[in-house]
Amino acid sequence: MNWLAAIGGWLEWLFTRSGMYATTLLRLCRKALSPPWHGDLFLRQCEEVGVQSLPVVLLTALFTGMVLALQSWIGFHRFGAESMVATVVSLSMLRELGPVLVGLMVAGRVGASFAAELGTMRVSEQIDALWTLSTDPFRYLIMPRVFAAVVMLPLLVGLADAIGIGGGYLTSTFILDQTPTVYMENTTMYLELHDLFTGLVKSAVFGGIIGVVGCTEGFHCTGGAQGVGRATTRAVVVSAMSILVSDYILTAWMFQ
Repeated sequence: MNWLAAIGGWLEWLFTRSGMYATTLLRLCRKALSPPWHGDLFLRQCEEVGVQSLPVVLLTALFTGMVLALQSWIGFHRFGAESMVATVVSLSMLRELGPVLVGLMVAGRVGASFAAELGTMRVSEQIDALWTLSTDPFRYLIMPRVFAAVVMLPLLVGLADAIGIGGGYLTSTFILDQTPTVYMENTTMYLELHDLFTGLVKSAVFGGIIGVVGCTEGFHCTGGAQGVGRATTRAVVVSAMSILVSDYILTAWMFQ
């Protein structure tokens, strides 16, 4: 019966965590309708989530576009369709690779940071101290972080899309000897605004996932220093898995 107990324990953990995330999301929606909104903390978190994530996000996007162009050219060369490389790079970056890769990179950096910061505040009783100062910890700590992630992820994805397409252009024109004019024409030939908007909508959803999961894990952290480490690990793993699952659901809904 040990396997039944293991399955039951896993299901209990799954439903408990899902309830915690759903509760955080509902509280966010309810509290966002009334002040105070702590705009200064929101701007500070926007700088942390957006500006501080630029190096890793843009570097990832650049080499993703370059590798995608190279691999696409190798495949299309067998069929004499090298001109389609630009189309594949642009569509892939805007629809899938841009939002998903940026979401995963930000989940590893920002989601872990949210969980570690709030977890440390929880185990050191700083969150409890906020109540004694008549300050709502949820408004003061969680709302600015989640909203900053939702706002900044689409901006990061837009930059990553441009850099990724630029990386494909560099590889195609300087390494694969394709004509720059033809590459630029094929880049925009099959693109639609729908492709851009779907990627931005996905990234906003991913930002919400990262913020809610990271802040929830940190806010409910227990167990001292070891608990902070476990909460940080859970925040990254759950965020990454949720991004991949939600990406499939959103893609099936938007492109059906």
